[in-house]
Amino acid sequence: MTSELPASCDLLVIGSGAAGLTAALVAGLAGLKVVVCEKADRIGGTTAISGGTCWVPGNHLADPSGSGEDVAAARTYLESEIGPDDALGRREAFLRHAREAFAFLAEKSELRFSLPKHYPDYHPDQPGASQGGRAIQPLPFDGMLLGNDFARLGDPLFGLTILGGMMFSRPEGMILARPFSSWNAFRFSAGTVLRHLKDRLRHPRGTRLLLGNALVARLMASLQRLHVPILTGVAMTGLIERDGRIVGARFGDREIQSRKGVVLATGGFTSSREWREKLLPKEVRHALSAPGATGDGLAAALAIGAQIGTGHAISAFCMPVSKIRLGDKRERLFPHVIVDRARPGVIAVDGMGKRFVNEGNSYHDFVEAMVSRGMNVAYLICDRASLRRFGLGLVRPVWQWLRYYTSRGYLVSAPTVADLAKRISVPAEALSATIARHNASCITGIDEEFGKGSNSLNLMYGDTSAAPNPCLGPIRHSPFVAIPVEPAAIGGSVGLETDARARVLGLDGKPVPGLFACGNDASSIMRGRYAGAGITLGPAITFAYLAARTAAETGE
Repeated sequence: MTSELPASCDLLVIGSGAAGLTAALVAGLAGLKVVVCEKADRIGGTTAISGGTCWVPGNHLADPSGSGEDVAAARTYLESEIGPDDALGRREAFLRHAREAFAFLAEKSELRFSLPKHYPDYHPDQPGASQGGRAIQPLPFDGMLLGNDFARLGDPLFGLTILGGMMFSRPEGMILARPFSSWNAFRFSAGTVLRHLKDRLRHPRGTRLLLGNALVARLMASLQRLHVPILTGVAMTGLIERDGRIVGARFGDREIQSRKGVVLATGGFTSSREWREKLLPKEVRHALSAPGATGDGLAAALAIGAQIGTGHAISAFCMPVSKIRLGDKRERLFPHVIVDRARPGVIAVDGMGKRFVNEGNSYHDFVEAMVSRGMNVAYLICDRASLRRFGLGLVRPVWQWLRYYTSRGYLVSAPTVADLAKRISVPAEALSATIARHNASCITGIDEEFGKGSNSLNLMYGDTSAAPNPCLGPIRHSPFVAIPVEPAAIGGSVGLETDARARVLGLDGKPVPGLFACGNDASSIMRGRYAGAGITLGPAITFAYLAARTAAETGE
C-alpha cells in the first residue's frame, strides 16, 4: 500500500514479473537497497500466467563446458529469422550474456530449470535452428515455502488448472485424464490429487507450482532471503527527473527517491485497448497479458523524452484464444498454444470453410496467418473421436460434458458436417470439400496444402500411433465440433528503445541517465518475429541482469 512507501532506496524497480524481480534480485545480491513496486494486488504480472519457458542459447544446462557452439548457431538462426542486429548490438549482447545471467542466478538464487530433451525452435528448418537445448523450463516449486507470501502470488492462467486450482504439466495432464491406464498412472494421479486436497484445506488453490507460476515463486523466495520488499497496490504515476537524470518515481502524491535510478518492468502495453488500437492490427482485439500491462512504463518514459521502437514485423507477440462465458457472465480466454492444434484430426478453417495455415505451427505464426488475411475469427474443427482422445481447448480428453461447453457458447456441435457449417456460418460445400481433402491426405501422410506434420515442431505434439503422419487423422465420426478462436496479444514486441545494457534511449539516441527498461517495457530484440519458445522471458531475464549490474556498478 502507498502508506508503506519508503522515502528512498538505491534502486527502484517498477513491476513484479520475471524482468522486475530479476533486476531486484541481482541488485540485491550486489548489496543495493532495492524496492519493488507493483500496481496490482498480486505479484508476478504476465510471467505468473505464462508457460515460464526461457530461450537461452548456449545455456549452462545444455552446454556445461561453455563451448559457445550453440551461441554461434543461434546467431545464424536469428540472422535468418530477423536480419542484421541493430546498431547498438542488443541481440549480440543477449547472445553473449544469456548464459552468464542464467548461470549466475542458478548459483546465487532459488532459480532452477530443467532442459527438455527435445524442444525445437519454432522454425526448425531455418539455418542455425536447434532441435533442442535452447528452451529451458522452471522446475516445480512448493508454494508453502513462501509462507504468507504465497497468498500474494498471482494465479496461473484460467484453464491451466483443474479441481479448483491444481496445476499440471502437459504430460501430467495426459496421465491424469487416464488414471486407470496403468499402476504408475494411478499412483501418480492419486498422489497428486491427495496432495491437492490437503492443500485446499489451508489454501484457496494448490501449492504445487509449475510453469511461470513456479518461476515467479522461485524469484520471490530468493528476494525473501535478501529481505527485498515487494510493495503491491502501488501504481507509478510518473518519473522524477533532476538535472537530466532519473532519480526516482511518483506514486500519486508520494515519491520514492532512488540513488542508482529506476528500472521499468511494468509489462508493456498489450492489456490496454487504447495502446492496442494504436499499435496493433485491427484483428488483434484481445490480450492474454496481465491486466496491469497497460503501458505505464512506456507512458512515463515518453513523458521525459524517451524513444519508442519502430520497424517491427508486428508490434506484439500473439496467440489464438477461445472464449467462454462463465456463470457470472464474465468472459474468459483460453490459449491455444500448439498442443491441441497439432494433434491428428484437427484442422483450422476461415470464414469460407477453407484451411489457411499449418495448424501445427507456432501460435504467433497462426495469428500472423489470420492477420494477413484480415481474419477476426477462425474455427478449429474436429470430430467426436479426436475430441475424446485428445481434447480441444478447454474440453479435456476422456472426461467430457459437451452440453456444458455448448451452453456457454464455447463449442459448436452438430450431427453432420453440413449442419456444423450452417451453425458456424460457413459455406457447407466448401467445408465438406476441405474435410474431404484433409481426410485424403491422412491416407498418404502428406498435407499438400500446408505441410502439417512435415517439421519437428509439428511432430513434437503429434500422436505416434497415427500413421503415416503423427499430425494427421481423419474427421469422420459424428458429432462434429468447432471452437471459434480469435487473435490475442500475449506481450509487446514494441517498447522503449534501449541499448546493450538495457539503458533507455532519449530522442537524441543517448542513454537517459538512471533509467533502465527490460521485459516487455523494452523493444524486443526479436522485432516481432517469434523464433522459439521463451523468446520473451529469456531476453527479459538477461537484460534485467544487465540493467541491475550496470546500475550497481555505475548507476548510469
